[in-house]
Amino acid sequence: MIAKVIVDIPSKSVDFTFDYIIPQTFQSMIDIGMRVIVPFGPRTIQGYVMNITDQPDASMDISKLKEVKEIQDIKPELTKELIELTDWYHTYFVTKRISMLEVMLPSAIKAKYTKVFAIKDATDIPNTLLQRFNAEGHYAYKEAQKNEDLTTIAPFLKQGAITEKTLLSQSLNKKKQRAVRIVEGFDYDMVLGSLEKSKKQYELYAYLMDENHHVVLLKQLEEMGFSKSSIDTLSRKGFIEKYDTTIERDPFATRVFEQDEKQSLTNEQQQAYETIIDTINKKEQRTFLLHGVTGSGKTEVYLQTIETVLKQGRQAMMLVPEIALTPQMVLRFKRRFGDEVAVLHSGLSKGERYDEWQKIRDGKASVSVGARSSVFAPFKDLGMIIIDEEHESSYKQEDYPRYHARDIAQWRSQYHQCPLILGSATPSLESFARADKGVYELLSLPNRVNQQALPEVKIVDMRAELTSGNRSMFSEGLRSAIQDRLDKKEQVVLFLNRRGYASFMLCRDCGHVPQCPNCDISLTYHKSTDQLKCHYCGHQEVPPNKCPNCESEHIRQVGTGTQRVEELLQENFETAKIIRMDVDTTSRKGAHERLLDDFGSGKGDILLGTQMIAKGLDFPNITLVGVLNADTMLNLPDFRASERTYQLLTQVSGRAGRHEKEGEVIIQTYNPEHYAIKDVQDNDYTSFFEKEMNYRKLGKYPPYFFLINFTIAHKDMKKVMEASKHIHKILLQHLTDKALVLGPSPAALSRINNEYRFQILIKYKSEPALHEALTYLDDYYHDQYLKDKLSLKIDINPQMMM
Repeated sequence: MIAKVIVDIPSKSVDFTFDYIIPQTFQSMIDIGMRVIVPFGPRTIQGYVMNITDQPDASMDISKLKEVKEIQDIKPELTKELIELTDWYHTYFVTKRISMLEVMLPSAIKAKYTKVFAIKDATDIPNTLLQRFNAEGHYAYKEAQKNEDLTTIAPFLKQGAITEKTLLSQSLNKKKQRAVRIVEGFDYDMVLGSLEKSKKQYELYAYLMDENHHVVLLKQLEEMGFSKSSIDTLSRKGFIEKYDTTIERDPFATRVFEQDEKQSLTNEQQQAYETIIDTINKKEQRTFLLHGVTGSGKTEVYLQTIETVLKQGRQAMMLVPEIALTPQMVLRFKRRFGDEVAVLHSGLSKGERYDEWQKIRDGKASVSVGARSSVFAPFKDLGMIIIDEEHESSYKQEDYPRYHARDIAQWRSQYHQCPLILGSATPSLESFARADKGVYELLSLPNRVNQQALPEVKIVDMRAELTSGNRSMFSEGLRSAIQDRLDKKEQVVLFLNRRGYASFMLCRDCGHVPQCPNCDISLTYHKSTDQLKCHYCGHQEVPPNKCPNCESEHIRQVGTGTQRVEELLQENFETAKIIRMDVDTTSRKGAHERLLDDFGSGKGDILLGTQMIAKGLDFPNITLVGVLNADTMLNLPDFRASERTYQLLTQVSGRAGRHEKEGEVIIQTYNPEHYAIKDVQDNDYTSFFEKEMNYRKLGKYPPYFFLINFTIAHKDMKKVMEASKHIHKILLQHLTDKALVLGPSPAALSRINNEYRFQILIKYKSEPALHEALTYLDDYYHDQYLKDKLSLKIDINPQMMM
């Protein structure tokens, strides 16, 4: 038998299957989708079994084939569906297979390679160097480099006394706890008889004798009141034994979820529910766009359709943007479906995430709630897939491989013949245009479920505030509204799309702004650490006391970040309890949930935050939402800037007045006439859609045209310019005149981490030569440019143009 294996090397030159003989001892155990250890050149590496056949390829000499050395899995980690998906994505999006396989699996089970030096002959190696090697005779390369031992090791490498090798291991550590079990072979009644005079030992052994308690965690026994001395004494007598057992990591083990009763549906919800259920019952693939205003009850429609899917013995997948995956969302699903739910997001540890993923693979969980990468959850019989807040750009992975969760979900819904539901109060223009053309089926929820009116939205012109002498970042209207809510013991949400203390530092004499030495971007000041930081490459430095350019002492922070706003709020509303939520305050595990719990329980009067507070918050006492600066995203050099502004403002506005109390929204802006802001005030998505579509048509942007963005980067500006011109020439030679090839030109962020960046943009409606051109260019890049460390990023249907 022959295993066709993709090896764990992210290189195009080896991105195809290699044939390995399956030894007789493995033939009954090995299966497609398993991870294996195979020899590859001088190394031993991990690979994935993509297929199993009886014969090798006709061109292969079977006598030269190597054998599979080890099987790493008891069950396949990859389903056959995910392997088919890998082949499709590799072909359609010109992506390496191994990169897709790696992104599908939890990071905890990815191979870990460590380069080491190994002793072959210790005779002439000095003791000072020998002491650096561990008991296995290994010395990690990184440690040797750190200890400046590479020069000392070099002659012994040349002689062959020391060799180089790569060790393969897994980053996953199984969670173990001490447990207690009865030692078999004794007459239980005889043991109990011998323990009659020792009451505690008798009770402990009797408890363990119960058929359900033969194996019990040591911690649980101690919590039940069995003393350590009783356990130790029984262990010494040989009646019980202590040992390590592997336990499942459950991130919700300490939480108790009360059962949630399903709610009565409104007529609009019922209509949407019945349409989706009809498709589920027929086992058809259809894509629905569920367009509902904030608070219209989209989640309840999801929950009740999932319930129907589970009754049919099938599974359901729910995708939520990372920032909207709030404890409230998880709570609703856990209350409705209990242990049937597996949660997959970045807030979990690697081990917790793997154990949740394993629950799905082993059929112990039938519902997944997770962020982007959970679209690869290994379900075997999906009955429906939901993408909530489908407009969110975070569903597109910006790093390689650049997949969009919607594309993967579309493919999987076709594979399983089940509906795909795209839900949003502010759909992406592409999705709404498809619904408008009948490619998707539109389901509408135009009203809130409790008949509560949408909050009144007021626009404040900050230019008029300046003219009247108010230089504060709080307009008089917003300041008055905040005080009013504080007096009424109601809660306020304030949104600012900027973290940190201030945007940048500025010299008032010469205008100098401290820049990152590696990137063409100004540094952001963070008061908590008193540091200037670059959010692109991570560079940090101490803020200067004097201007580095003119030595003036008039250099200070300009602009306002969340830290600075928190201070200003404390100055203006001294008794208010303020909770700040941004990347800095939620970086620790559990911090996000803790801050929201505090606010929900009334420990905070004002919740101040960045984008993470724009979604998923549903608290009855929030009656005021203030947007401090609506123009932040509006001025970005991106054709989606207006769309993102409209979506974000609508989403954050929807946090107010969701229950009995009426809500109010105050949006501060220097562009009150802009249609994106005016249509938020009127809650008129259709009006915004029509205006934005006109601009997209004029500019030849999606949904009228498809885009591919090429970003070429290198530390040498001349090389970037030459390569960009040559790539532009290749594209013109291989594409027809149906495609527009624009550029090359410097990227909006023209230098990041000391690399200069140029971009080329293709716009097309239909381009028959596209796949051939992309394949040729990808091959050419790997042959000609990769060795020079020049990077080429091919982004099909880009979400970010920076």
